[in-house]
Amino acid sequence: MHGGRPNRLLLIEDDADLTELLTETLVEEGYVVDRAPDGQRGLHLGLTRAYDVLVVDRLLPVLDGLDLITRLRSRGVPARTLMLTALGTVDDRIAGLDAGADDYLVKPFDLDELSARVRALCRRTAESTVVLRVGTGRLDLTARDAVLADGTRVALSAREFELLRVLAARPNTVHPRNELRRRVFDDTAAASIVDTYVYYLRRKLGRPVIRTVHGLGYRLGRL
Repeated sequence: MHGGRPNRLLLIEDDADLTELLTETLVEEGYVVDRAPDGQRGLHLGLTRAYDVLVVDRLLPVLDGLDLITRLRSRGVPARTLMLTALGTVDDRIAGLDAGADDYLVKPFDLDELSARVRALCRRTAESTVVLRVGTGRLDLTARDAVLADGTRVALSAREFELLRVLAARPNTVHPRNELRRRVFDDTAAASIVDTYVYYLRRKLGRPVIRTVHGLGYRLGRL
């Protein structure tokens, strides 16, 4: 459990039989599990949904596991990551850890060991204070709300929270509207949905919370 809710995992594995086995094991232990059969789908889910732990195969179709983790880390995705691989040399382990993996498990492995490692990563997630700074305020990734400089907490809807999280993860980056639509509102075709939610956030948190960069997009402001 994390913040009173079940831990959410993303399993990115192209072996269908292993995916079924791991999913059954993890669901029985109380996790909510999403699955992706290749690196591209895994990247999409990792960028658009919040997970406590990612379990990532090293050799994936479309997008390699190392590239996948590197891209997720570069986008500010904080989920703990366990890499699974048949490549067990020291250099392979170093490459996985350098890419941003938190742990490394070589195939074939014992299911009890995998479960123990996932539990350990979930504990590390729960024990860490996960916040993103927004000027003198912050975004609480556990409670999923905004905290003003005076300590006042402001409740956010799921979409408001995710839009602000994407901006706060890379505070010095200008994010084009189409990129924000793809990452936060992937079920909506019109980029104008981004403008609507920017308006909602400014109404709740003050106009300075998001800066408009005319002709380019939006970037994080301050609370």
